[in-house]
Amino acid sequence: MGNIKKILGMVWIILALLTAYFSIFYFGLPKLRTGQQEDLVFGLIILFILTPIVSVGLAIFGYFALKGEYANDKM
Repeated sequence: MGNIKKILGMVWIILALLTAYFSIFYFGLPKLRTGQQEDLVFGLIILFILTPIVSVGLAIFGYFALKGEYANDKM
């Protein structure tokens, strides 16, 4: 079970990188380039609020899974 948790830790870290990439280049930057106020606000929220929260959260979760912090025998 510990090996599965470590493999899933790598999956979470890769997912964090993919989330950051897609949030920036497919959701954030295209909205900033349209010039409309609604899109500008949405793009700024995506880039500066949601992307760091989601990506860093997934990366930290994956890091702890790799380190074995979620082991049942850890006390």
